[in-house]
Amino acid sequence: MTYTAAVRGESFRFADLRELLAKANEEKSGDQLAGVAAGSRRERVAAKTALADVRLADLVAQPVVEDSTSEALLAAHDTGAFAEIASLTVGELRELVLQPSFAAVWPRLAPAITPEVAAATAKLMSNLDLVAAARPLRVVTTCRTTMGEEGVLGCRTQPNHPADDVRGILLSALDGLLLGCGDALIGVNPATDSVDACAAVLEGLGAFIDRLQLPTQACVLAHVTTQLAALERGAPVDLLFQSVAGTTAANASFGIDLAMLAEGREAVLESHRGRDYRGMQVTYFETGQGSALSAEAHAGADQLVCEARAQGVARLFDPFLVNSVVGFIGPEYLADARQITRAGLEDHFVGKLMGLPMGCDVCYTNHVDADQDTNDDLLLLLASAGCTFVMGVPAADDVMLHYQSTSYHDVATARRVLGLRPGPELEAWLERVGLWADGTLLEAGSPRIPDPRLGGMLAELTA
Repeated sequence: MTYTAAVRGESFRFADLRELLAKANEEKSGDQLAGVAAGSRRERVAAKTALADVRLADLVAQPVVEDSTSEALLAAHDTGAFAEIASLTVGELRELVLQPSFAAVWPRLAPAITPEVAAATAKLMSNLDLVAAARPLRVVTTCRTTMGEEGVLGCRTQPNHPADDVRGILLSALDGLLLGCGDALIGVNPATDSVDACAAVLEGLGAFIDRLQLPTQACVLAHVTTQLAALERGAPVDLLFQSVAGTTAANASFGIDLAMLAEGREAVLESHRGRDYRGMQVTYFETGQGSALSAEAHAGADQLVCEARAQGVARLFDPFLVNSVVGFIGPEYLADARQITRAGLEDHFVGKLMGLPMGCDVCYTNHVDADQDTNDDLLLLLASAGCTFVMGVPAADDVMLHYQSTSYHDVATARRVLGLRPGPELEAWLERVGLWADGTLLEAGSPRIPDPRLGGMLAELTA
């Protein structure tokens, strides 16, 4: 089926839904690199105009990518709930999700919204629309602790170390705790994908959590097979991590398939039985616009559609956390601050619309036209949009991955500015150890004395 629209007397024709969706996307260097982007602003406006009139039923009936991932996503589709909105157009769904009343019906409709439907809706929205529509959509999940409640901005502490030195990792994690960070997760990107290193860091983090009676989760972001091998050795695995993409071929480039993820999830659930876990959500996924294109596995689809499909893959496994590493892949995919900001807001909105506990690594690489002010801007926008969690990196500069993110101080400041808090369990812990009172982090020099266990651990780690 072809689609046509005219802008100021100039007519445009789009051969199919894949082309229409791609050319309705906001400007992205990755789409230009892939040769799927609109050739002009007029063509982009024409594509948006035509897309607004596409029925949701047609979007579901005509897969943009035909592969086993599409089959799995459609098999999980809630067709009963979808019947309520199938006759709507994309433009009508946009109007619906921008209504304050939408939050009341959204929990029922979220499983009915396919990745292509979510991505199409985002393409018709302004940045402010993306903030306003996402803000009331709260996705609450539970592993050891709870994330996603109203008024909470979570933080994944990211205490990476270039040599996977456990003491250095723990010192950085403790630094984050002193600023109220780590409620979502203490998650380490290993420098090497070895079972020995993964197991050592997991065991160190487990002992750290036990000693401080710390209400949080730990994770090492190694390949799923490496984590499962560490689990078989007896290392504690709170959350099973994996980067995922939106096509079967892109996931194959990561060395994974859906069956592997399902088996891994079951293994972690089995390891949790009889232990101190409050919830059954035991997976953590990272996504990011450009991943499928960088693997030459985007199947002609644009970056936002591929990102939404990656989030759809994550949804299959009932995740505790999902986040887009929005600016990490590089300028070939998101060229500058404007594109990174737009992509971050899109990724967050699309994930929340599909019912995901969506966070974001607000970040950029050093060869992109962006800076820390860029990160400050996007951090505040996402926090205002109800983002589930962001990253806490020492001084905002990851010494192992060599990119720029948000710091512990940035997270603490965003919470203070917007009146947000850590997750409830960590907030209570911070109060008990003397770091938090009356809804805020205590200032340095406060007369309250922090728990001596913190001082003792600090002394050991710095000896």
